Amino acid sequence: MIRRAASARRIVVRASEPADLPAIAAIYGHHVATGWGSFEEDPPSVEEMARRRADVLDRGLPFLVAATADGVIAGYAYASPFRMRPGYGRCLEDSIYVAPDALRGGIGTSLLAELIQRCTAAGYRQLVAVIGDNANAASIALHERVGFHRVGLLQSVGCKRRRWIDAVLMQRPLGEGDATS
Repeated sequence: MIRRAASARRIVVRASEPADLPAIAAIYGHHVATGWGSFEEDPPSVEEMARRRADVLDRGLPFLVAATADGVIAGYAYASPFRMRPGYGRCLEDSIYVAPDALRGGIGTSLLAELIQRCTAAGYRQLVAVIGDNANAASIALHERVGFHRVGLLQSVGCKRRRWIDAVLMQRPLGEGDATS
């Protein structure tokens, strides 16, 4: 278990490793099974999460974890292409999930700040968040804390457990953003 008050001070954000995959799958599985932030209905296996991680890494994109001093994975974040057409090539989408016992301890902020730094250093210009559920106040607030702003709302675009769910679109410029080509 991760203690909320001290968790952010003792967290190291680093590149993920294959040994992290069971914890990553467990964190994501919890959010799939209990929340509306992901439109997946069934938690993916460790093997499927390994495939997804490999796809991100094969594109040269960051896949990060937040680990406690004793090695417990408290959350993870990664960047993936926003869309596959060439014109979107400098725009990424973020994904971020925090372990249920580490919520509201600064883990998400640490992960997302590092993800932004790495994407900026790699020359990307825009980072987009597609947040499941308009009532997902914690994720919306997290993104606002690190400079994202709301750019739209897609109403009832997902259906999970027989409930229609909105998606909040948020965006943050990276580096020079759209100031130069």
